Amino acid sequence: MEQITSFWDQIKDVVVEVLGIFTYEFTELAGVSISIWSIFQFFTFVILLFYLSNKFTKLLVNRILVRYNLDIGVRQSIGTITRYILIVLGMYVIITAAGINLNALTVLFGALGVGIGFGLQNIVNNFISGLIILFERPIKVGDRIEVGDVNGDVVDISARSTTVVTNDNISIIVPNSEFISSKVTNWSHNDRRIRFRFPVGVAYKEDPERVRKVLMEVMNENEGVLKNPPPDVWFDDFGDSYLNFHLMVWTIKYVQRPNLLKSQLYYAIFAKFKQHNIEIPFPQRDLHLKDGELNVSKKENGLAN
Repeated sequence: MEQITSFWDQIKDVVVEVLGIFTYEFTELAGVSISIWSIFQFFTFVILLFYLSNKFTKLLVNRILVRYNLDIGVRQSIGTITRYILIVLGMYVIITAAGINLNALTVLFGALGVGIGFGLQNIVNNFISGLIILFERPIKVGDRIEVGDVNGDVVDISARSTTVVTNDNISIIVPNSEFISSKVTNWSHNDRRIRFRFPVGVAYKEDPERVRKVLMEVMNENEGVLKNPPPDVWFDDFGDSYLNFHLMVWTIKYVQRPNLLKSQLYYAIFAKFKQHNIEIPFPQRDLHLKDGELNVSKKENGLAN
């Protein structure tokens, strides 16, 4: 029995020593004593804050705001802004609960500000640009955009960067500052309806009105082409060896895949032209030779009699 009691006393001593290590105040910051346990508590609450704010944002975007038939870009913007607000308020509560005097951290924040200004300019620039994008909304999730040599759909807007997915399903991470300082083409900023122009050439011998009628049939038979606004055919140019027309088609379905719509129309046009014996031209030149005599002496050709 004495051995068991001695064993438990040893365990208690070990536990007390371990707790003493965790609660030992080895330094002081902003009027608060720092220990391993206080550091553990602080970072635990911070991790919980980020986790819960992320969960709440997803709930807000996918369960609550979706009931109001808001555009996905609007929902994502509201969710991101809400998450930032929750994180800022949560950090203030955590720091205050820890007993840290924020006034005492003024000098530290000032030093960090100088470091950020010199060493983290791009990060801060992208972060501020992200806030501008979320508030002004020049682009939003779901938009079809073109910036620099990147062309694709916006799938996510974060604090530092925006993710764009191309037609080849390649994700491209674009810094937010690119959307503020560069020229951006937003194909669906005001309206998801987009008009595309697809050129079609026919031989000079063909009747333009007959060609227009056939092309209108092709566009009206394609499900991806909107009936309102209606499609149209423009007689664009007299080319070197062809009459050039432009198909003017409106679409919502193929905003992300204009080349697929173009391919469908061209397949149908080729079949229709073949059915109606309409000739698709190819580059050609007429060579005219004038009649005449060409006298070349044997001497000039280096030939001797």
